[in-house]
Amino acid sequence: MDYQLIRSQRKTLSLEIRPDGSLLVRAPARMPKREIDTFLLRKADWIEKHLPKAPPLPAFTPAEIAQFAQETANLLPEKVSHYAAALGVSYGRITVRCQKTRWGSCSSRGNLSFHCLLSRMPEDVLDYVVVHELCHRKHMNHSAAFWGEVAAILPDYKASRDWLKNQGTALLSRVISP
Repeated sequence: MDYQLIRSQRKTLSLEIRPDGSLLVRAPARMPKREIDTFLLRKADWIEKHLPKAPPLPAFTPAEIAQFAQETANLLPEKVSHYAAALGVSYGRITVRCQKTRWGSCSSRGNLSFHCLLSRMPEDVLDYVVVHELCHRKHMNHSAAFWGEVAAILPDYKASRDWLKNQGTALLSRVISP
Protein backbone atom coordinates (compact mmCIF):
# COMPACT_ATOMS: atom_id res chain seq x y z
CA MET A 1 0.00 0.00 0.00
CA ASP A 2 1.49 3.36 -1.06
CA TYR A 3 1.30 6.25 1.35
CA GLN A 4 3.04 9.46 2.30
CA LEU A 5 4.49 9.42 5.80
CA ILE A 6 4.92 12.53 7.93
CA ARG A 7 6.73 12.06 11.21
CA SER A 8 6.43 14.63 14.00
CA GLN A 9 6.31 15.02 17.78
CA ARG A 10 2.75 13.68 17.89
CA LYS A 11 1.90 10.74 20.15
CA THR A 12 -0.59 8.87 17.94
CA LEU A 13 -0.99 7.61 14.38
CA SER A 14 -3.52 9.14 12.03
CA LEU A 15 -4.74 8.45 8.48
CA GLU A 16 -5.99 10.90 5.91
CA ILE A 17 -7.30 10.17 2.45
CA ARG A 18 -6.63 13.25 0.37
CA PRO A 19 -8.93 14.51 -2.37
CA ASP A 20 -6.58 13.08 -5.02
CA GLY A 21 -7.00 9.62 -3.45
CA SER A 22 -3.53 9.49 -1.91
CA LEU A 23 -3.07 8.22 1.61
CA LEU A 24 -1.32 10.34 4.23
CA VAL A 25 -0.09 8.77 7.46
CA ARG A 26 1.05 10.94 10.37
CA ALA A 27 3.18 9.14 12.94
CA PRO A 28 5.33 9.79 16.00
CA ALA A 29 8.93 10.55 15.04
CA ARG A 30 10.40 7.38 16.60
CA MET A 31 7.67 4.87 15.78
CA PRO A 32 9.12 1.88 13.88
CA LYS A 33 7.89 1.42 10.32
CA ARG A 34 6.67 -2.11 11.11
CA GLU A 35 4.23 -0.65 13.68
CA ILE A 36 2.96 1.81 11.10
CA ASP A 37 2.53 -0.99 8.54
CA THR A 38 0.69 -3.14 11.12
CA PHE A 39 -1.63 -0.22 11.85
CA LEU A 40 -2.34 0.17 8.13
CA LEU A 41 -3.14 -3.53 7.80
CA ARG A 42 -5.64 -3.25 10.67
CA LYS A 43 -7.24 -0.25 8.94
CA ALA A 44 -7.23 -1.79 5.43
CA ASP A 45 -11.03 -2.23 5.35
CA TRP A 46 -11.60 1.38 6.36
CA ILE A 47 -9.07 2.59 3.77
CA GLU A 48 -10.64 0.49 1.01
CA LYS A 49 -14.13 1.75 1.91
CA HIS A 50 -13.10 5.42 1.79
CA LEU A 51 -10.70 5.48 -1.15
CA PRO A 52 -12.15 7.14 -4.24
CA LYS A 53 -13.25 4.65 -6.88
CA ALA A 54 -12.12 6.72 -9.86
CA PRO A 55 -10.30 4.78 -12.55
CA PRO A 56 -6.64 5.65 -13.13
CA LEU A 57 -5.96 8.31 -15.72
CA PRO A 58 -4.68 7.04 -19.07
CA ALA A 59 -0.99 7.02 -19.88
CA PHE A 60 0.38 9.91 -21.91
CA THR A 61 1.05 9.06 -25.54
CA PRO A 62 4.53 9.55 -27.01
CA ALA A 63 3.10 12.48 -29.02
CA GLU A 64 1.80 14.09 -25.82
CA ILE A 65 5.16 13.60 -24.10
CA ALA A 66 6.92 15.24 -27.06
CA GLN A 67 4.47 18.15 -26.95
CA PHE A 68 4.94 18.60 -23.20
CA ALA A 69 8.73 18.48 -23.61
CA GLN A 70 8.61 21.22 -26.25
CA GLU A 71 6.29 23.37 -24.12
CA THR A 72 8.57 22.92 -21.10
CA ALA A 73 11.66 23.72 -23.19
CA ASN A 74 9.97 26.93 -24.35
CA LEU A 75 9.12 28.01 -20.79
CA LEU A 76 12.48 27.36 -19.16
CA PRO A 77 15.06 29.76 -20.66
CA GLU A 78 13.30 32.92 -19.47
CA LYS A 79 12.56 31.51 -16.01
CA VAL A 80 16.06 30.12 -15.51
CA SER A 81 17.64 33.39 -16.65
CA HIS A 82 15.38 35.44 -14.35
CA TYR A 83 15.98 33.34 -11.24
CA ALA A 84 19.70 32.85 -11.94
CA ALA A 85 20.09 36.65 -11.97
CA ALA A 86 18.09 36.94 -8.74
CA LEU A 87 20.33 34.35 -7.08
CA GLY A 88 23.55 35.66 -8.61
CA VAL A 89 24.50 32.32 -10.14
CA SER A 90 25.52 31.08 -13.57
CA TYR A 91 24.43 27.90 -15.29
CA GLY A 92 25.33 25.77 -18.29
CA ARG A 93 23.02 23.87 -20.62
CA ILE A 94 19.30 23.43 -20.02
CA THR A 95 17.88 20.07 -21.06
CA VAL A 96 14.40 18.61 -20.86
CA ARG A 97 13.93 14.90 -20.26
CA CYS A 98 11.23 12.46 -19.29
CA GLN A 99 12.76 10.99 -16.16
CA LYS A 100 11.19 8.41 -13.89
CA THR A 101 11.45 10.19 -10.56
CA ARG A 102 13.25 13.53 -10.71
CA TRP A 103 11.67 16.86 -11.51
CA GLY A 104 15.05 18.47 -12.02
CA SER A 105 18.76 18.14 -11.43
CA CYS A 106 21.86 20.30 -11.43
CA SER A 107 25.29 18.92 -12.32
CA SER A 108 28.50 20.08 -10.69
CA ARG A 109 29.25 21.92 -13.96
CA GLY A 110 25.99 23.85 -13.71
CA ASN A 111 24.06 21.99 -16.37
CA LEU A 112 20.36 21.89 -15.57
CA SER A 113 17.95 19.12 -16.46
CA PHE A 114 14.20 19.38 -16.04
CA HIS A 115 11.27 16.97 -16.40
CA CYS A 116 9.11 17.36 -19.49
CA LEU A 117 5.93 17.38 -17.38
CA LEU A 118 6.78 20.70 -15.71
CA SER A 119 4.62 22.46 -18.32
CA ARG A 120 1.61 20.55 -16.91
CA MET A 121 2.04 22.05 -13.44
CA PRO A 122 0.97 25.30 -11.83
CA GLU A 123 3.43 28.10 -12.56
CA ASP A 124 4.48 28.48 -8.92
CA VAL A 125 5.48 24.78 -8.88
CA LEU A 126 7.53 25.22 -12.06
CA ASP A 127 9.19 28.29 -10.49
CA TYR A 128 9.97 26.26 -7.37
CA VAL A 129 11.71 23.50 -9.37
CA VAL A 130 13.78 26.08 -11.27
CA VAL A 131 14.78 27.91 -8.08
CA HIS A 132 15.51 24.61 -6.30
CA GLU A 133 17.93 23.52 -9.02
CA LEU A 134 19.59 26.94 -9.29
CA CYS A 135 20.13 27.01 -5.52
CA HIS A 136 22.26 23.91 -6.02
CA ARG A 137 24.71 26.23 -7.83
CA LYS A 138 25.43 27.65 -4.35
CA HIS A 139 24.90 24.51 -2.25
CA MET A 140 25.16 21.03 -3.81
CA ASN A 141 23.15 19.59 -0.92
CA HIS A 142 19.89 20.10 0.96
CA SER A 143 21.40 21.84 3.99
CA ALA A 144 19.73 24.58 6.02
CA ALA A 145 21.73 27.10 3.99
CA PHE A 146 20.33 25.61 0.77
CA TRP A 147 16.72 25.87 2.00
CA GLY A 148 17.46 29.41 3.19
CA GLU A 149 18.43 30.35 -0.38
CA VAL A 150 15.21 28.80 -1.71
CA ALA A 151 13.12 30.64 0.90
CA ALA A 152 14.84 33.95 0.13
CA ILE A 153 13.51 33.77 -3.44
CA LEU A 154 10.26 31.85 -2.81
CA PRO A 155 9.09 32.33 0.80
CA ASP A 156 6.08 30.02 0.21
CA TYR A 157 8.12 27.27 -1.48
CA LYS A 158 6.76 24.56 0.86
CA ALA A 159 3.33 24.72 -0.79
CA SER A 160 4.92 23.96 -4.16
CA ARG A 161 7.08 21.21 -2.68
CA ASP A 162 3.93 19.69 -1.15
CA TRP A 163 2.11 19.95 -4.49
CA LEU A 164 4.89 17.91 -6.12
CA LYS A 165 4.70 15.27 -3.40
CA ASN A 166 0.91 15.05 -3.47
CA GLN A 167 -0.02 15.71 -7.11
CA GLY A 168 3.20 15.01 -8.98
CA THR A 169 3.03 11.28 -8.39
CA ALA A 170 -0.25 11.11 -10.32
CA LEU A 171 1.40 12.84 -13.28
CA LEU A 172 4.44 10.56 -13.18
CA SER A 173 2.18 7.50 -13.08
CA ARG A 174 0.89 8.48 -16.53
CA VAL A 175 4.35 8.21 -18.12
CA ILE A 176 5.04 4.83 -19.68
CA SER A 177 8.59 3.63 -19.15
CA PRO A 178 10.41 2.83 -22.38
